[in-house]
Amino acid sequence: MSSGTDKAPAHFKTMAQVSVPQGRKGKHQQIVSTIVKDLDKLKEGSAIKVPLAELAESKEKVRSALNRATRKAGRTVATASDARFLYVWNVSASRERPRS
Repeated sequence: MSSGTDKAPAHFKTMAQVSVPQGRKGKHQQIVSTIVKDLDKLKEGSAIKVPLAELAESKEKVRSALNRATRKAGRTVATASDARFLYVWNVSASRERPRS
């Protein structure tokens, strides 16, 4: 009978938990953080004009990642797009739609 100390070898390597990366830095992180930084400097009544040709991913994926990041930060932004650009602007508290 086994004494319980005979363990099968692990299938995966191990590492110290303090070395495990914390937080998610997805593939959209760079463009989203750039847009958010520009939004911080944006005057009211203005919008950022992001060329779609410069996006590594589709505008839908970038828009979705931007939405997650801004909601997490507690801010409200709006977006629009045409064939060439993604437009992003801050929504002021006075212009925000009431939630039902």
